[in-house]
Amino acid sequence: GRASPPLAALSQVLRLERSRRTALVFPLQKLERYLAPGIDTAPFRLFQPGLAALQRAEALFRSDRGHAIDYVSSAVRMDHAPPAGLPEVCFIGRSNVGKSSLIRALFALAPEVEVRVSKTPGHTKKMNFFKVGKYFTLVDMPGYGYRAPQDFDEMVEAYLQERHSLKRTFLLVDGVVGLQKTDHIAVEMLEEFGIPYVMVLTKIDRTSRGVLLKNVLEIQEFVKENTQGCFPQLFLVSSVEFSGIHLLRCFVAHVTGNLPTVEAS
Repeated sequence: GRASPPLAALSQVLRLERSRRTALVFPLQKLERYLAPGIDTAPFRLFQPGLAALQRAEALFRSDRGHAIDYVSSAVRMDHAPPAGLPEVCFIGRSNVGKSSLIRALFALAPEVEVRVSKTPGHTKKMNFFKVGKYFTLVDMPGYGYRAPQDFDEMVEAYLQERHSLKRTFLLVDGVVGLQKTDHIAVEMLEEFGIPYVMVLTKIDRTSRGVLLKNVLEIQEFVKENTQGCFPQLFLVSSVEFSGIHLLRCFVAHVTGNLPTVEAS
């Protein structure tokens, strides 16, 4: 298998000096320092697990002989999907938001798992199911908007409405450009179906701090004013630098019921 990239493992992150380590694991906290006085910082720290929880989550994402992480199958219709048994999370977002790159980063400690990443937007045309041992299933959904597959709506809507094992949907938003019109449509769909979801800002390594902070504050305000089912804390990630990846693994472990205790709801 491939070697896992630097900083994919917590043991590598822990060797960094403290401020860099905190910024890598909790990228929102790095931004918090630049907020104007009086801005509500509570949504920045709702999910703040300790080292033990982060390590427990990492173990779930690290394959070994007794714990296999496998691509299971792909489906274009719900009747082709593998039977629902384990708790499930799904990742959706616009074409070219960096979804496959993020899933590859989450699975970087299981290099034998083949997550195809393409230079062409809209590469994922099917729902791809990955089984993480006996603990949970992760589903990579096709991208919406530009270059979405023709039957995107039927496929994704059917999955979201019918999949009773679905515990949380991760809605990916491009950290460089913020919420787009197609993202608003996705939010409306999740709200209409009553699906609990969380927003993940991708590509944070490609944007300036000022633009990122502006996008974060605008999206937080949008979530507060316009949503019922969205977790109030945003998750910021860079699949290149591994910023926020360790925290996101921990949140996935938490929402699938695989962390016995964690310091947040």
